[in-house]
Amino acid sequence: MTDLPKTYLQMMSTVTEDAELRLELVEKELKMPKPDQVLIKVEATPINPSDHGVMFGWTDMSKATSTGSGKDIVLSAPVSDHGMRIMKGRVGQPQQVGNEGAGTVVAAGDSEYAQSLLGKRVAAMGGGMYGEYRLVNAMMVLPLRDEHTAKEGASCFVNPLTALCFLETMRLEDHKAIVHTAAASNLGQMLNRICQADGVDLVNIVRRQEQVDMLEGMGAKYVINSKSDSYMKDLIDAVHETGATLGFDATGGGQLASEILTAMEQAAARTPGAYSIYGSIAHKQVYLYGGLDVSPTVLTRGYGMAWGVGGWLLPNFLAKAGMETAMRLRKRVADELTTTFASHYTDEISLSEALEADVMQRYNAKKTGEKFLIVPG
Repeated sequence: MTDLPKTYLQMMSTVTEDAELRLELVEKELKMPKPDQVLIKVEATPINPSDHGVMFGWTDMSKATSTGSGKDIVLSAPVSDHGMRIMKGRVGQPQQVGNEGAGTVVAAGDSEYAQSLLGKRVAAMGGGMYGEYRLVNAMMVLPLRDEHTAKEGASCFVNPLTALCFLETMRLEDHKAIVHTAAASNLGQMLNRICQADGVDLVNIVRRQEQVDMLEGMGAKYVINSKSDSYMKDLIDAVHETGATLGFDATGGGQLASEILTAMEQAAARTPGAYSIYGSIAHKQVYLYGGLDVSPTVLTRGYGMAWGVGGWLLPNFLAKAGMETAMRLRKRVADELTTTFASHYTDEISLSEALEADVMQRYNAKKTGEKFLIVPG
């Protein structure tokens, strides 16, 4: 502990009363762990789409600019009147940024379990990972194997647990197959590997032919190109073959959720004698778990009355599923970290580089296949 600094840098996001969003590196006092806590020196932390909500909120980041350099850099952007109304509750309250990451435990509390983690490489989730250090409850970390690096473990919570919990949701709600959008993403690739291993049919929706080729090269059976002239026919055929009545939509806005429900209803109508003025009796459910498209969600009703569209959030589901399920899923992630749950990064950047406006524009584009990793050191 004697070699630890007295302060560290932490990325913070603040909406000011002057209708400005500010992201900056704030110098904070380095506190020592309580009995059940560990202090992690953060070595790698990914930028996930889920991080953008805290980082940027409802701000038009196309107008963002950076001032200063190094640890003094500040990324700022104007917030519209609409954005200020939505973010009213966080005005003037700095928010820590970064959902997950990995590093080495450099200090530990007095409890037996916390002490057992001292010097170990671990992954953690819980916010505030975009910093040089992070103090967390010892029970909230995932010890990595000796052969695993921090970069390999940096993304072992959000995407892996989200993909696994899609299947847990499917089983809990008595569905048998899944439709997934933005399916060529890191998460989508993980979901394909899980479904193939577990014998679950998965209908993948992508936007480009090269994404179709990539997923089919991984062994995916149902890959639908939403830009194809035969898109809806292909989607209905795939839903009919799989019997999928559950969808997870990463885009959020637009008509995609409605199109999935339409395909489910039209697939169900192919069953002889299934027609009813009220639609099929099987419940069709689409969960919006992302916001790649921030436009309004448009529902064109034409799929009977047995349907639902709702929000889905990983922490909420894990709280509902319980600790036993969470621990079982975490163990699977640890066991298959470099196979099923491997993540691939296109860019590695520092904390200060993440606040450069031109770099931010690149990761804020959220392009399928591109993933940024922050390396604080």
